[in-house]
Formats: sequence, C-alpha cells, structure tokens
Amino acid sequence: MGENTNIEKVNSFERQKNREEMKRQFILFASMIIFTILAFLLVAWDMDRTYVIPIIIVLAVIQVAFQFFYFMHMKDKGHEFVSILIYGGAWIAFVMAICFTTIIWW
Repeated sequence: MGENTNIEKVNSFERQKNREEMKRQFILFASMIIFTILAFLLVAWDMDRTYVIPIIIVLAVIQVAFQFFYFMHMKDKGHEFVSILIYGGAWIAFVMAICFTTIIWW
C-alpha cells in the first residue's frame, strides 16, 4: 500500500514536470513563429537594408539558440560535450566571418 502512494507521487511529479516542459516548448515555438513573421514583415515594409539585415540576423541567431537549447535538448544533462562542439564550431565560424570581412574591407 505504501509503495503505491510513492509511485503515485512520482507519477504526479513526472506529469507536472512534463506539463511545464510542454508549456515552455509551446511558448518558445510561438515566439519563433512571431520572430519569423516579424522578419517577413520587415522585408515586406521595404525598410532600408541597413536596418533590416542586422535585425534579421539577430532574430535568426536567437532562433538558432532556442533550437539548440530547448528543442535539441542541449539544456539537459549528458549533452555537455556536444554543446562544447556546437558552440565551439559556431564561435570559430563567427571569428572566421569577422576575419574574412575585415580582410575584404581593409
């Protein structure tokens, strides 16, 4: 009898945890849809490219971070090595882009 109440408590805790995770994922998914719509609207409004391109790049970087962190479960334990590889590769790509941009514009 005592074992059943412990199992029920564990199941209740797991259900609550899963419900919170689904709520978080839904909010993030909705925010990514809003970011995408915002990017399309910025282009549709024919604003100056000087402003539109950096804003779209920032929105894209935020969406990639959300994708990695939440939807690819990099926030969970056991993904530290993969996180280091992905973020290290992103850092190297960023540095290379800055280097090539500097070389071209110098």
